[in-house]
Amino acid sequence: MASKKDYYEVLGVSKNATDEEIKRAFRVLAKKYHPDVNKEPGAAEKFKEIGEAYQVLSDKTKRSQYDQYGHAAFEGANGGGAGFDMGDIDLDDIISNIFGGGFHDFSSFGGFGRSSSRSQNRARRGEDLLMKMRLTFDEAVNGCKKDIRVTVTENCSKCHGKGGTGERTCPTCGGRGIIREEARSIFGIIQTQKTCPECEGAGKIYEEYCSECHGTGQIKENKTLTITVPAGIDTGNQLRLSGKGGAGVNGGPNGDIYLEFEVAEHKYFERQDDDIYLEVPITITDAILGCKKEIPTLTGNGYIEIKPGTQNYTKLKLKGKGIKGLNSKVPGDMYVVVNVIIPTKLSKTQRELLEELRNTDLENEPEFKDFKRSLR
Repeated sequence: MASKKDYYEVLGVSKNATDEEIKRAFRVLAKKYHPDVNKEPGAAEKFKEIGEAYQVLSDKTKRSQYDQYGHAAFEGANGGGAGFDMGDIDLDDIISNIFGGGFHDFSSFGGFGRSSSRSQNRARRGEDLLMKMRLTFDEAVNGCKKDIRVTVTENCSKCHGKGGTGERTCPTCGGRGIIREEARSIFGIIQTQKTCPECEGAGKIYEEYCSECHGTGQIKENKTLTITVPAGIDTGNQLRLSGKGGAGVNGGPNGDIYLEFEVAEHKYFERQDDDIYLEVPITITDAILGCKKEIPTLTGNGYIEIKPGTQNYTKLKLKGKGIKGLNSKVPGDMYVVVNVIIPTKLSKTQRELLEELRNTDLENEPEFKDFKRSLR
């Protein structure tokens, strides 16, 4: 990786910048630091740096991964699951896409100057896809299998991804994929290069183009994939489906599909990391006298002991009864929060019993005595 600097700082944009703002910032910086224009020391390195930043921030999937994991997203298999190789950056492609392929030929600047014919004909990785998947609480906790419908680019089965039959070198560009033009200016002769209009940069043409893919070598296909969702998934987690994205170009590997999860709330349980919380209603008599209370857990119903004199919002811990997260070796805990419910309607008998209880003077606890002292 060429840079460890924050990509947003490199382009001079905020983290909430729109795609158009990112593109505009790159255009300005690319013109300023392009080695054909800027001969100052470090300009070429700066040019690479802004190209790297734009390559990530202009791609929705890579930007999402960068926002979540930072540079670690692009540092191998353990880097947040991103799987993006900075060595794949081709500044020729970036410049061609954003400036229309008419920028000066900069093949003399070592390290990043490659001709468009090589860019067009080299093996390129397929497109990555980012998809959202919503799960119920139980599906996320226990894991499940889900079917998803995706539309991906596949190599055409009719022409085997070639685009046609009777392949031959393009006579217009001689197989380079580009044509060069020279123009005079006040700075002297300026050489520009453009994508060959006959072969559209491929460097080759066919005697007969494929009728199925119309010469592109690829078609769009709708697929149904069955996905195994691991237990412990939480909102914001991503799952990488390696090689399930768009087909590569010129023999390049397929892209990946990234599933980002959103977990619905449970009616009774509340999740906090690997721990779960359950609010349990009890009567005032259960709180005073104590009881055994049946409660739901992730593995079925169980019982907890409410000790005599339990106060409202007391939190009871059930160790190991929580969720085993994706990166956890042991499950979290379950916390039962006691909610003492004060009745709003009483029968005549209940009222009489409570009046009798009130007359036994319950104000012997220290809290009552301290409060009374505060009134003096």
